[in-house]
Amino acid sequence: MHRCWMFAGDYLQAQWNRLIDTFGDDPALYWIYGTTLLAFVTYWFVGGLFLIVDLTGFPSFIRRYKIQPGVNEPVAKIRILPVLFQVLFNQIVVGLPLAYGFYRLVVWRQVPELRQLPSFRTAFGQLLTMIVIEEIGFYYSHRLLHHPSIYRFVHKRHHEWQAPIAIVSIYCHPLEHVLSNLLPIVSGILIVGAHVFVAKIWIFIAIVNTLNSHSGYHLPFAMSPEMHDFHHLKFTECYGILGALDFIHGTDRLFRQTKAYQRNIISFNLKPLRELISDRDQDLLEGETCSASDSVLPKVPKTFL
Repeated sequence: MHRCWMFAGDYLQAQWNRLIDTFGDDPALYWIYGTTLLAFVTYWFVGGLFLIVDLTGFPSFIRRYKIQPGVNEPVAKIRILPVLFQVLFNQIVVGLPLAYGFYRLVVWRQVPELRQLPSFRTAFGQLLTMIVIEEIGFYYSHRLLHHPSIYRFVHKRHHEWQAPIAIVSIYCHPLEHVLSNLLPIVSGILIVGAHVFVAKIWIFIAIVNTLNSHSGYHLPFAMSPEMHDFHHLKFTECYGILGALDFIHGTDRLFRQTKAYQRNIISFNLKPLRELISDRDQDLLEGETCSASDSVLPKVPKTFL
């Protein structure tokens, strides 16, 4: 096994060297433009695939995995235009200058030199650390955005979608985009001093995860989007990503009483969890909601294989 890891590492290093020999060894190229391009392509490729389903309902079998069936099926095209404008504004007008500023911090931080890739162990440890840092940063910045004195001026725009779709992941006020979307992600890169290659892996993971969390579909083998979908439905619960800080602070009490919580797992079954854990005979929750109700139901097994 050790020899396999060494071979994989040597192969990856050789390909990385070839990339640098082709495009040059200017770190700014990889930190500013390469990272921005990666984020843009990932967002619109993955988000675009979901958008096709949202607008057309094709392929039809995916609709079985819808978390809120019948809502935004299909999405009204007129609602998409302001989303496209705001997301592109955040990516280009806000994102590019911040990418340059972030690069200046990277230079100051003296991250590892460009050509030498870190070991698998180092990269894995840094990725785990950045996940924890993002959870902390996102949870508390997100709760701050829900403060009554801030919410209606900043965060309310993102919550126009009670049944979210993937491309609304960064449909938000520019201040929110900086404070709650970008800062929790890039902070970890600076704190651990990640190599640009590890930073790119981390940014890719973070973007795909937020697109999945907003997709409105609980697909097999994917991370569960149930918790964040519930947040969009109720507004006052589930501020985090992993759920650990919500548990500690008690901001998931309502969620833990619902069937959405029981479905909040990675499914290894092709049958939709909504069919395995049915909403039939549900009781309507009253109070503690912003605009809608949900169900209080008995516990069921946590895994389906």
